[in-house]
Amino acid sequence: MICFLTSRTDIDDAGVLDPSNGFIDELRNCLPENCRAVYVCSDPDRWDIMDKYLAYTYSSFVSSGFSFKNFIPLDGRNEEYAKILISNSDMVILGGGHVPTQNRFFRKTGLREILRDYQGIVIGISAGSMNSADTVYSQPELEGEALDPDYEKFLPGLGLTETNLLPHYQDCKDDVLDGLRVFEDITYPDSMGRTFYAIPDGSYLFIKDGREELRGEAYMIRDGVLTQISENGGSVEL
Repeated sequence: MICFLTSRTDIDDAGVLDPSNGFIDELRNCLPENCRAVYVCSDPDRWDIMDKYLAYTYSSFVSSGFSFKNFIPLDGRNEEYAKILISNSDMVILGGGHVPTQNRFFRKTGLREILRDYQGIVIGISAGSMNSADTVYSQPELEGEALDPDYEKFLPGLGLTETNLLPHYQDCKDDVLDGLRVFEDITYPDSMGRTFYAIPDGSYLFIKDGREELRGEAYMIRDGVLTQISENGGSVEL
């Protein structure tokens, strides 16, 4: 299995994939012609919204020169066929969305076990990248989550990596949720004894042959301290 765990795959509003940090070039080295793809949604019951995300993602790949034999959604309409669909695919895309909602769907379909021996390409987008970790850090996102004593910040994930990614750092680094600064008041304290990696759009974690490399601008958050570890165009092996 080869993994591209991204903040997002496309350039905002451009309808094409983001070539930053060798993303498209690396994909060309990995993906076959007429690829068979499965798009795993983030919310199995919001078919209207998920179908739009799928269509946009498909279009961005095609506009960037990739060809597909099929590009199939995996959601609540066909979840019982998850193992068959994925075993017959060359690429699995884990879509973006709300981390806990997507995590529940992944667990319901047994996706961790299905992907255990998968030999294709896995692309994570935002929440999909976060849920790829063995233990997921589910950073509060929606109103009320930061103050909810029952909100679970740590969830069982897909086990594709031990690395916890925090996407869209350029957009959310100054966010305030429920009167708390998302990073300084929530994530920094949660990093005590742990390590998180914040990445902006255009950066990604590349995993191949057991080797993990953060490509592009990246920041390490460990024991309450944020440190930049890579710049755009650069990389760092974890």
